[in-house]
Amino acid sequence: MAVDRTGTPLVELRDIRVAFGGVHAVDGVTIDLYPGEVVALVGGNGAGKTTLIKTLSGAHKCDSGQIYINGEPVSITTPRDAKQYAIETIYQTLALAENIDATANMFLGRELKTSFRTLDDSAMESAAREVMGRLNPKFLNFKVPVNSLSGGQRQSVAIARAVHFNARILIMDEPTAALGPAETAQVTELIKQLKAEGIGIFLISHDIHDVFDLADRISVMLQGKLVGTVNKNDVTKDDVLGMIIIGKLPGEVSSTELEALHE
Repeated sequence: MAVDRTGTPLVELRDIRVAFGGVHAVDGVTIDLYPGEVVALVGGNGAGKTTLIKTLSGAHKCDSGQIYINGEPVSITTPRDAKQYAIETIYQTLALAENIDATANMFLGRELKTSFRTLDDSAMESAAREVMGRLNPKFLNFKVPVNSLSGGQRQSVAIARAVHFNARILIMDEPTAALGPAETAQVTELIKQLKAEGIGIFLISHDIHDVFDLADRISVMLQGKLVGTVNKNDVTKDDVLGMIIIGKLPGEVSSTELEALHE
């Protein structure tokens, strides 16, 4: 289903700048994200993509520029601010507590209590089953420690936790890293479901195949600057590699430069 970009973006990062000493890690970058859209943020190591996204997650304050949520300017200086604007981050490490089960992980730090101030285990499990039933109906391992789950199932738990707490903007860092084909397919299905629910996703990935499987648009960074943002359906993988490695937009890369990409 095509993404509707005629309305107001869920989020816009406008002219964001971040410097460490004299080094411009992010240098005047503008990108946006619409409901039900996946925008992949790609680039080599040191391109600035992680620093840029940390300004949205509240992990790092930008030096200048403005963040807009639903068209309104906002200030995000802490992860708590980000959560207030329905922004959740799923890091590559997933940040799960290995020795407890899926339900306990979903509510970790935000546990439900009974009127007697004891843990309301049945309410938490019911809520976990409801959200997981939407996202991944095949998930049945609610009672085992998450360290015994597969990589795809662990991603399900991390995503379910974010969605249950009303995330509208999701930042996913290398969501299929170290996953096999079957688990990668499972995560792909999860992302399709999130899109169907109108959630916008910033996807950070080094895997060009993942990017083409999952993204609607691709934003490429090089040395802190935005090379450009392209519609996935309008470009080839070589086009995107040319942006990542050479820093040129599709159509600007010569046949000689293109051949050099494959040497």
